[in-house]
Amino acid sequence: MAAAENQRLPAAGIYVIDQAASTVRFATRAMFGLLPVRGKFAIGHGRITVADPAEDSFVDVVIEAGSFDSGNQQRDNHVKSSDYLDVARYPEISFRSQRLERSGAGAALYGELTVCGATQPVAVALGTVAPEGKRMTASGITTIDRYAFGITKAKGMTGRHLMIALEVVAYR
Repeated sequence: MAAAENQRLPAAGIYVIDQAASTVRFATRAMFGLLPVRGKFAIGHGRITVADPAEDSFVDVVIEAGSFDSGNQQRDNHVKSSDYLDVARYPEISFRSQRLERSGAGAALYGELTVCGATQPVAVALGTVAPEGKRMTASGITTIDRYAFGITKAKGMTGRHLMIALEVVAYR
């Protein structure tokens, strides 16, 4: 799960994601690309299984859809409505990895993301993966196309693509 071959790998085992210490941040643009919109989601629960060899490692995580927070209550309520995330029907966003690929250029975690009942393939480019005893930290980024998940309301007014940045802390 290391971004570079010379980076030390975490010890094999199951790591539970610390929801309070981990962040899922997003960035997009609104109003025909003129206004930046940033915010975060909360992780509900998850685990990282570090295997030997590392390519057999996997991640399973659930994000609380209702935790969407952009700092604007009116927008947040609208995004949580049936126009977008429909948190009453789909309270969770989930990611389950299928494989890890490492190369000299870095590492990527490939898996499936489920949003609003629609599942699509996603690749997460891993940044730093750092072992610290029974603790590990990891970072990653990906870009999501909301249209791929059937979330197509307000084309032009709401950004189509969201850049997602992950900072994860987990304990064995």
